[in-house]
Amino acid sequence: MATTYVLNTLSDASQAVLGEHQLDHLLSWASFGLSDYEAAALIRNGSTTLYQRARETYDHYLALGDDRVARWPFMASPWPTLAVASAYVLFCRKPPPHLRVGDSLVRPLLVLYNLLNVAANVYIARELFLASSRYSLVCQPVDYSLDADAVRAASALWCYYALKGFELLDSVFFALRGKYSHLSFLHVYHHSTMFVLWWIGARYVAGGSAVFGALANCLVHVLMYSYYALSALGVLRRHLERWKRYLTGLQMAQFAAALVMGANGLRVGCDFPLWMQWANVAYMVSFLVLFGNFYAKSYLSS
Repeated sequence: MATTYVLNTLSDASQAVLGEHQLDHLLSWASFGLSDYEAAALIRNGSTTLYQRARETYDHYLALGDDRVARWPFMASPWPTLAVASAYVLFCRKPPPHLRVGDSLVRPLLVLYNLLNVAANVYIARELFLASSRYSLVCQPVDYSLDADAVRAASALWCYYALKGFELLDSVFFALRGKYSHLSFLHVYHHSTMFVLWWIGARYVAGGSAVFGALANCLVHVLMYSYYALSALGVLRRHLERWKRYLTGLQMAQFAAALVMGANGLRVGCDFPLWMQWANVAYMVSFLVLFGNFYAKSYLSS
């Protein structure tokens, strides 16, 4: 009876995770006439083992991160970042309708927000540029030492990660202005994944070749948020409209450059985490496809 109880209680997935040896051990005890209560106790012990294994694996991979940043805000664990990103996605899927207040009330705050983004991107771009003055564009391994430039690069990349979180407010401003159509898959995918993936970047590769992608993105965002600020102010609106397609083209050029650099790093065998290089290549391809589709529909279809 206990043997049947064990097999019926454990799901196929649980049996697979326990492994053949542990499952046989569990069933051997059950076959000795154990009661259902005793069999249940064995299952609880097996579940504890599964939890311990998962916890040990989690702790192992977390410990592989950069010790220099481990105590910096939000770096000790990925869960706060994942929680914010999840809440952001849920918000964008169904923004509260009562948030809509209209352009006139939001515009002053929107201008300030865009100018703050310009200033933050200028600052981070400057820090990354100064920290990477001796870097190789072909391949630059991460320097995990306490060298002044290495720590400066790590600090700038943490600021870049934090800025990706701040930029989630783009979507809140769309909701406040009632521009729900702007909360497209591309928009939400772009913002949510950048925030999460740059937690990984700041935690594990705060320096080296990771600097170049962040630096290029900051420079593009200086232009982009400057455009948004001028647009919100209503300055030169007629002339600004045509610049929208150029900004999208500039973003795509940035993604293409990052793709080429990532692929070249793989070609030369760069001493940079291999899985991260492949992930970067795949991520840039996804951006090129999505932004290319947006560009074609917005500027070429007519």
